[in-house]
Amino acid sequence: MGSQLGSAGLLLVNTLINIYIFLLMLRFLLQASRADYYNPISQSVVKITQPAVRPFQSFLGPVMGRFDLATLATALVIKAISIIVILQVAGFGMAPIAGVAIGSLAAIANAILKIYFFALIVMIILSWVAPQASHPGALLVMQLVEPIMAPVRKVIPPLGMIDLSPIVVFIAISLIDGIVVGSLTRAAGIAGALVGL
Repeated sequence: MGSQLGSAGLLLVNTLINIYIFLLMLRFLLQASRADYYNPISQSVVKITQPAVRPFQSFLGPVMGRFDLATLATALVIKAISIIVILQVAGFGMAPIAGVAIGSLAAIANAILKIYFFALIVMIILSWVAPQASHPGALLVMQLVEPIMAPVRKVIPPLGMIDLSPIVVFIAISLIDGIVVGSLTRAAGIAGALVGL
């Protein structure tokens, strides 16, 4: 019974850490897509993640161009530490450093793909029910997905009222998730068990 409670506790801790990684990657992607920084949702994401990111900003410096390296480094380090600690507490001993690094990378790739997956679903629903929505959340979703949608739309223009580009992006996300994240997760060994939400 005690070991079941312990493993449930570790599972909960891993889930909470993965949610925080999700928020860090959301911050990273909002910056990369040049989404509205003053949007209340952007501000909330920055506020929640800033305590963890601040130490990394001191030596990695402020954001250069589109890519916030401090946020990326924060996510990698938090995930790596969590993998090491959870596996130690669970009794697996010290995981190989290569496995921890690969597992951390897989977790970040997984979080990025999940953000785009959910954002696309929200965008599709909004396009049906409220195409002219001006809610801060709706605007942020549009700004977030536009950089990945625009190149696809150039190749596959809308057919009348039907935009096929989200279907292509969904297929791409599934392929990347299955091939890249799947391969990384397997390569990470025991650390791969802690990758996804």
